[in-house]
Amino acid sequence: MQLKNNYIIREIMGDTLLIPDGEHLFEFNGIITLNELGVFILKLLPDVESEDEIVKNILEEYEVDEATAKKDVCDFMEQLRAIKII
Repeated sequence: MQLKNNYIIREIMGDTLLIPDGEHLFEFNGIITLNELGVFILKLLPDVESEDEIVKNILEEYEVDEATAKKDVCDFMEQLRAIKII
């Protein structure tokens, strides 16, 4: 899965932020702060082809049940699609 180039990812004082760039700055007025799982998923995106692969990686990395991992991934991916980052 590819991230679009309309956001910059920056770590500032321990927080990871998604900051709109270029024309997208006018479409999305704000900055998104990511939690640890959000950062983990964003780092995976270039290397995976499906949400199921993301879930598999989460299950290997975190102590969480599959249903929770699937819901979290689905919710996060919907948010990324809503802001047109993927």
